[in-house]
Amino acid sequence: MSDPYYQRLQRRHLTSKIFAGVCLISTWFGLVVLAVLMTGLVLKATGTWDPTSTGAAKATENWLTPTLLTHQISADPEKAGMIASIWGTTWLILMTAVMSVPMGVGAAIYLEEYARENILTRFIRLNISNLAGVPSIVFGILGLTAFVRMFGMFSEASAIGIPMGIGMLKVPLPFGKTLISGALTLSLLILPIVIIASQEALRSVPQSIRHAALAIGATKWQTIWYQVLPASLPGIMTGVILALSRAIGETAPIIVVGAVSFISFNPGYLESPTDLVTDPNVILQVPASPYTVMPLQIYNWVLNSPDPEFKNVASAAIVVLLTILLLMNGMAVYIRNHFSKRLNW
Repeated sequence: MSDPYYQRLQRRHLTSKIFAGVCLISTWFGLVVLAVLMTGLVLKATGTWDPTSTGAAKATENWLTPTLLTHQISADPEKAGMIASIWGTTWLILMTAVMSVPMGVGAAIYLEEYARENILTRFIRLNISNLAGVPSIVFGILGLTAFVRMFGMFSEASAIGIPMGIGMLKVPLPFGKTLISGALTLSLLILPIVIIASQEALRSVPQSIRHAALAIGATKWQTIWYQVLPASLPGIMTGVILALSRAIGETAPIIVVGAVSFISFNPGYLESPTDLVTDPNVILQVPASPYTVMPLQIYNWVLNSPDPEFKNVASAAIVVLLTILLLMNGMAVYIRNHFSKRLNW
């Protein structure tokens, strides 16, 4: 057609198809790279393939065994396990979630539902967005100064005891290189992400739901608690899970605040999950315990172990860590899709 309008329309459709194709190629490129990396790690961890061999691929020992998940760290790669780092990561993420999620969701509710739109609230939102992009090592340095050393306010290390019903919770001052310092540091790291995700979820709730609740006599808090929060729960939970999955993989801030790379006992000297029932007092010893985490354990095996076989052990540990991360991300997608089906706006 010679009409300039139809020529421009064809060019627009062609540009749209090209852009959609580029997006599709980018998506598949990322998936293919992830699949190749995961396949290589699994083959190396299970002993199916040895990439260090100069000849044809050869079978080696399977490192992805129950021993890896049940044994403590060892100088012998065949006996080395990561149970201490698994427990350390579990306690660290639980404590981080307890500290960051209520505070983050509460801050989002205040900023979206209660705070007036003025220069101060815009300044707070801007700084929250900026903090979400700050490198994690900066939070590690902040955690080292604020939590590990407490700005040097204590000349000598001391501790205070807090009665908790099942025993005495001893809190060291300053916190030092303990789990509570790591949890507080990671809480600062993911707090902006939780706040932003919660804000977006609250904004997605139509204003008509708020107006209808207020029109039938509900208070502001009743409207938020019974109408807005249930409707925004899928987005909030998705943001929280993704933020915690980022915290699991962080290494730089944990190294700075003093996580131990070689440790042969679980936090609080917890031997098995049954100890939580038979001796609940052990829970109170966890926050003040030294610890290690899975990313730091992998880092130590790859760079600091003299035996090259530890690199294969590290590959198996990476598979375990990536499996946990993929499960958490999959859970976030499932929760969002499951609860979104119940929303009829």
